[in-house]
Amino acid sequence: MSSLSAGRGLRRGLCAGAVGALVLTGFGSGVAFAGSAAQSDALAIRAPRNATVTAAPEGGAAQYRSLAVGLTHENRETTVTDGRLTVDVSGLAGVAEVAWPGNCSPDDTGTVAVCDTGDVPNRHSPSVLLKVRAVSEAGVGAQGSIEYSAEATGGPDGTLVAPGGSVRTSVTVASGVDLGVSAPEDVTGVAPGSSLTVLSSVTNTGNETAHGFTVSMLSTYGLDVSTRYPQCTSTGPGSSGFTHVTCSFDTDVPPGATVELPEPLRLGVTGHALYERFEYGVQPADETVADLDGSDNNHTWRIGADNTADFSVKGTQVSGAAGDTVTTAFRFVNNGPAWAADVTSGDPLVAIDFYLPEGTTATSVPRTCRTTTAPGDAPDAVHYVCTLPTWTTPDLDVSFPFVLRVDRVVPDATGRVVARSYSGARPLSFDPDTTNNSAVVVVNPSV
Repeated sequence: MSSLSAGRGLRRGLCAGAVGALVLTGFGSGVAFAGSAAQSDALAIRAPRNATVTAAPEGGAAQYRSLAVGLTHENRETTVTDGRLTVDVSGLAGVAEVAWPGNCSPDDTGTVAVCDTGDVPNRHSPSVLLKVRAVSEAGVGAQGSIEYSAEATGGPDGTLVAPGGSVRTSVTVASGVDLGVSAPEDVTGVAPGSSLTVLSSVTNTGNETAHGFTVSMLSTYGLDVSTRYPQCTSTGPGSSGFTHVTCSFDTDVPPGATVELPEPLRLGVTGHALYERFEYGVQPADETVADLDGSDNNHTWRIGADNTADFSVKGTQVSGAAGDTVTTAFRFVNNGPAWAADVTSGDPLVAIDFYLPEGTTATSVPRTCRTTTAPGDAPDAVHYVCTLPTWTTPDLDVSFPFVLRVDRVVPDATGRVVARSYSGARPLSFDPDTTNNSAVVVVNPSV
């Protein structure tokens, strides 16, 4: 297997303030809420539970890595401002040191700082980036901790408080490999037929050499991995709509170095692209070697194409005497040009409501359909909801055969068929023509 050329892509001595080896794991228990069920809001501190910094080399300084911390509040209907996060790093004595960012004001000891986080969002968005590194005398296995408290303006009493000691980051000094790749910003309005560059290099911010690495990729149906390295294998898209690509390179990546891929990794945005997702990541080639920092190994890139998918439903007409059974098979068609799927949740994107014609009873129902009720349904309405595959390709044509028993003959008995979004919370905004999203099923038409 040929090696990557490190050449001018191999850059040693990276800025110590920008890279390092701090492992951030699990935000699950690193959260403290201030408030009770009787309150209308609560303040939360979002911080990693565990972090790992690399030991300093003999006669040198360890590398810094940013530790991301932030505040959130619970009530989406209220505004919380003037967030103030207090960070106490006295528990790091003899283990690690912190370089304070510009929005933090440390006390005279340099171990406690109050950080201005501004307006407090509902979703986690890091507002304080602490730079942490091991001190020269700390050996592998040394441990310390960081504690936090916070308050902000807002809530029923005018001030929200998250008490100190309830959130803590445990910091451990370790040695190892820390590979990482860059994360591009999500994009929208991308023209079908265009090309996007994902990444071109891999960096090792650990203090040991990575002897080779593996790049893994997963792309949705509307994306094409244009760059094909000879070191790669691929499978898919298959029934899931995803294509998997794995590439193995035998290039050594020394501590603090960045190596370039043979050529930048590019994606083609196909003519049927719409809501796309590309996942990619890097790991040491030796599966027995644990990467110190999993937070920068894998990224998800969401890509929205400037495209449309025209969904339509088609009804039918049947006739039968009282006591007869008749088959009414309405259809769903994606007229394209785009495919469509909820690539985040994996839920179906489309649901179809079918209201039975008056005087009929369903005796056989497609397996993807079930009875339901919805606000506004008439008391005597019989309402079924049918789901489609989780992804709808261009030219998808699905039939829903219902077997109906004619209990009594009602001339022009009309049932409604309506295609809508699966969640019901938002319209199918990518569908330019909603006039064909509904149709009728008629039993015993008069003409």
